[in-house]
Amino acid sequence: MKLVDSRRQRMDNQNNKNNGPDNNRQSWGIILITTLLVTFVVMGLYSLMQGSSPEEISYDKFLELVDDGKVDEVTLGSTRIYITLKDDADTDSGDTGTDNADQNSGAVQTPGMNEIISQIEQQTEQRSGQQSEPDYYTGVVNDDTLPQRLEKAGVTFSAEVPDTAGSLIFEVFVTVILPIVLLVILFNFLMKRMTKGGGMMGIGKSNAKMYMEKETGVTFQDVAGEDEAKESLQEVVDFLHNPQKYSGIGAKLPKGALLVGPPGTGKTLLAKAVAGEAKVPFFSLSGSAFVEMYVGVGASRVRDLFKQAQQQAPCIVFIDEIDAIGKTRDTALGGNDEREQTLNQLLAEMDGFDTNKGLLILAATNRPEILDPALLRPGRFDRRIIVDKPDLKGRVDILKVHAKDVRMDESVDLEAIALATSGAVGSDLANMINEAAINAVKHGRQVVSQQDLFEAVEVVLVGKEKKDRIMNAEERRIVSYHEVGHALVTALQKNTEPVQKITIVPRTMGALGYVMQTPEEEKFLNTKKELEAMIVVALGGRAAEELVFDTVTTGAANDIEQATKIARAMITQYGMSERFGLMGLESIQNRYLDGRAVLNCGEATASEIDEEVMKMLKAAYEEAKRLLGENREALDKIAAFLIEKETITGKEFMKIFREVKGIPEPDEDQENEGTKKERIAMKPATAENEVEESEEKEAEIPAREEQ
Repeated sequence: MKLVDSRRQRMDNQNNKNNGPDNNRQSWGIILITTLLVTFVVMGLYSLMQGSSPEEISYDKFLELVDDGKVDEVTLGSTRIYITLKDDADTDSGDTGTDNADQNSGAVQTPGMNEIISQIEQQTEQRSGQQSEPDYYTGVVNDDTLPQRLEKAGVTFSAEVPDTAGSLIFEVFVTVILPIVLLVILFNFLMKRMTKGGGMMGIGKSNAKMYMEKETGVTFQDVAGEDEAKESLQEVVDFLHNPQKYSGIGAKLPKGALLVGPPGTGKTLLAKAVAGEAKVPFFSLSGSAFVEMYVGVGASRVRDLFKQAQQQAPCIVFIDEIDAIGKTRDTALGGNDEREQTLNQLLAEMDGFDTNKGLLILAATNRPEILDPALLRPGRFDRRIIVDKPDLKGRVDILKVHAKDVRMDESVDLEAIALATSGAVGSDLANMINEAAINAVKHGRQVVSQQDLFEAVEVVLVGKEKKDRIMNAEERRIVSYHEVGHALVTALQKNTEPVQKITIVPRTMGALGYVMQTPEEEKFLNTKKELEAMIVVALGGRAAEELVFDTVTTGAANDIEQATKIARAMITQYGMSERFGLMGLESIQNRYLDGRAVLNCGEATASEIDEEVMKMLKAAYEEAKRLLGENREALDKIAAFLIEKETITGKEFMKIFREVKGIPEPDEDQENEGTKKERIAMKPATAENEVEESEEKEAEIPAREEQ
């Protein structure tokens, strides 16, 4: 069970960053594969040049062929004797050689031998009309009777004049030198490609993506809700377009501008809008792109980046998440040689370039407290532009920007959505519009209605309805009284926000039910009484459980957490404690991220703080039980109605409450007249649907009873 207060709700934001790969980096595996491929090709060509090799036979078999008159020609080499058979003896010699092989192996001739004989015949036919190739060869034996035996058999024989030097050189060239030369040429080509602009394998080359104006497609019209940030950046764009207007009076272009704000507020979008408006080259990269495992690589990439930027000046360089390389160089926190060298190089480069060339450095971060002071001084990042969460007007403008391409119903009131999403950033609002459009399609509607938008807000706040979770009758009764306790305490106090919706339908984020409150107007300050009322409302669910069932459950865990957080902040940060007065006992760390508070006091004082928080919570709990005890009849009737309906609107809740208390219903015409004047509709309303719009408005933002 969870109490949803949209004014205090802090929403998670998603900023996804994707860095492009380094296209210049090559794998050593490509070089190895290419080398093997070249070697195999060369060896194959060499084997083809050599032709088919003759078959080896024994010397005895050679003499047998000579005596049988089957040898036509013999060539005597230095180490081999090459034998060419007569044409009519090829088949027989093949049979003979086969038979001999069969005898030696002890095997019987197989039917596949005919195929071998056929292949020999084909080879013989192919050699006809050409110079005969040797069929067999044997080793040289010291036999003085061989010439006489060859003459007796009528065999033509000759001696081969040895050319060992030439053949050796040719073989060495083809098998060794040629592959090495090809490999060296290929390796040199790849290394030139990989080391272009950087070190080995392109490690020192900047991988910044260059965006031109036509590629960004973003202008200041696409950015809403950050008017102050846009104004600061528009001055920079105007300086790039009209430098003489500023140089005439002696003004100089700021060297750098640091965009600071929570995630999802549009820092990267603003940088792209500056590039689109300025119509100059735009270098974009992340701070993590400079970080490598090798010392000196980041500094090399910084040098390469600024070298490219100066060649393209005037231009804009955008470094996203600069805290990755700009952390303070405090050795107490542990040093990092690579990061410090990169930061030092960045500082030197920002001091070294001339602003008159139109080179501007933009950076974005959501952790400005950890940046090095040397990076933030004037002369480097001259401007710190805060891109904070948008106010009510900003949220309305953002909703309009994201809703312009979505088909909306005429009755859609964007101001009501903006009021219900206090604390949301641009990415949250864009997600809500998209979720509403998806929900409309799911229900078969052609346009997005106000109901779709509120359901999208609920999905972001507490998750989707968990329809498969079925509670028993006793649990439904407990949850119903718990949520009605929150709502009733809200209605019974003056300094609270009106109830928008009460439900006991479980949600995916763990809530078994919740009460949605919508503020009547945007507020930037909270009084002490308002904070105390918030604590009482948060503990109203637990008070209802104890009052009705004489026991408590685990459903108040989130309520207790919220109440404790408010009470502790009142004591340690806001100076609203009589015991400690105006003493600051906590400080906020990572303001733009988790906003976690850190104690700035001793252990004894921390113990006293806990006692004061406990005292404040106990008093608030007793007040919640008193209010519910005095209005037990209203608590029972509203809880019974909620158990039956599962979900009720703020209008239905206040109607039952007024009936029990005997308070007359307010005049609806007067009530709606005041709200219609300030309403922001998507299209001008016609006379026919004014009544329908008034009824929908009344259902969406119910009026509260003046206390």
